[in-house]
Amino acid sequence: MSVFSVDHLQVRFGGVQAVRGVSFGVDAGKTLAIVGESGSGKSASLLGATGLLPGSATVEGSVLHRGQEILGLPDRDLREIRGTKIGFVFQDPLSNLHPLKTIGDQIGEAISVHQTIGRKEKRERVLALLDNVGIADSQGRLSDYPRHLSGGMRQRVMIAIAIALDPGLIIADEPTTALDVTVQAAILDLLKRLQEEHGTALIFVSHDLAVVSDIADDVVVMRDGVVVEKAAAADIYLRPRQDYTRELLGAARLGGPKAYAAAKSRETVSPLLAVQAVARSFGSRRVLDDVSFTVGEGEILGLVGESGSGKSTIGRLIAGLDRPDAGSVSLMGTEYSRPGSRGSLLQGDLRKSIQVVFQDPYASLNPRRRIEAILADPFVIHGTTSKAELRENVKQLVADVELPQDILDRLPSQLSGGQRQRVAIARAIALRPSLIVADEPVSALDITTQAKVIRLLARLRDKLGVSFLFISHDLGVVGELCDRVIVLEQGRIVEAGRTQQVFERPLHAYTRRLLASIPGSKRPPMEAERKDVVYG
Repeated sequence: MSVFSVDHLQVRFGGVQAVRGVSFGVDAGKTLAIVGESGSGKSASLLGATGLLPGSATVEGSVLHRGQEILGLPDRDLREIRGTKIGFVFQDPLSNLHPLKTIGDQIGEAISVHQTIGRKEKRERVLALLDNVGIADSQGRLSDYPRHLSGGMRQRVMIAIAIALDPGLIIADEPTTALDVTVQAAILDLLKRLQEEHGTALIFVSHDLAVVSDIADDVVVMRDGVVVEKAAAADIYLRPRQDYTRELLGAARLGGPKAYAAAKSRETVSPLLAVQAVARSFGSRRVLDDVSFTVGEGEILGLVGESGSGKSTIGRLIAGLDRPDAGSVSLMGTEYSRPGSRGSLLQGDLRKSIQVVFQDPYASLNPRRRIEAILADPFVIHGTTSKAELRENVKQLVADVELPQDILDRLPSQLSGGQRQRVAIARAIALRPSLIVADEPVSALDITTQAKVIRLLARLRDKLGVSFLFISHDLGVVGELCDRVIVLEQGRIVEAGRTQQVFERPLHAYTRRLLASIPGSKRPPMEAERKDVVYG
């Protein structure tokens, strides 16, 4: 008997059919991966099946938990099942942890709301849970708030809450999407260990077949609210039957990048940007220490490292959003950022020459303004006054990033994540800059949309000659796009070189650890078997 099974599930939001006839099940000790692009119905299926959708949603079908029909149960009974029998780990732990409660209180609450327990015993169980999920100095962490923890540690707290009452099923909805590769690997290892120790069933939702390749026993592939393929993991990876599954496999970076960047920039390329001996501290914490590198004209330079390594701080310094405590930053020989300056010296043409694309396009686009107005801003700010010229410039931008012209009348909320990021890229290239700082520009996108945005950035480099500093924790993406790579560890550059050289012959132990953490790298036998299989 399955621990959890769904049969012909239907989910509607008003007149929109989000899930259509979905069926799947998972047994004790097994992992079912549900994979698909954003909007495929993955999360809607599970939220609907467990009674977590708003009352405006209509859910029909059958949902069995250990043989008991739970669809349609009273809210009180469903809450009891969700609290004691089914644990949840969601994508963004910062949004799902209470910012004003300590982690000790939040884990303890998960226990006491369902069980009568003494204060001492509860404290001991919370400490044991923190130890079990791998949080060091559990005693000292009890009084910490979520803001005191890294993203990986917050996710471990979420897992501690999920397993607090030893549930028979854990539902993990994109639990590693926002995490760097080493933390992602550690979270996956933790989930596997907990599953082996407790015989827990696991449903793992992801957009990336590479991420689930090391953990899944069975895979369900969803698209547009329906299941397009369902099979054992080995069959999905070695013998996919559907074109869409092959497309997802083609976008996944199993074990590393599909191919290395063409290395368009050469050793003799003229340097565009020069970062010289830059250091930066926040209070007593040294974030950057003696960092020096150049970006060549028309080059895409990848900057990689774990969360907290200083990547985004470098990006802010180069973009003129911060200044160093020591060292300098120069563009085309003009120094514009140095200690003691009051903010950035980026003015006039120099300001136009450096633009930024941020990680979350929804947060960086004004939700109340239409796309045409957003894309017109750079031209208006820098002197374009003719309405006809302005309209033509905006239409050309939309064409440059391969979007339909009809999006100009829409709001950001009416676009997909990939479309929003293309708008952000269009805004960045509006004034034909020399350099774009792209800070994790694809990490919030599903795997197929990532692939499309990567190809777009490469085409823009070739067409416009613009250089990129591409900041990412995803080595697979960096390997496909970047000519050279810089590896940053705790604010210091530990390795730099041509992409292929760094990936195939890494010199530093830290680089080797990052590469070993790429999803799918732990399955060399499967990779060998897949050499004769062509995807996408």
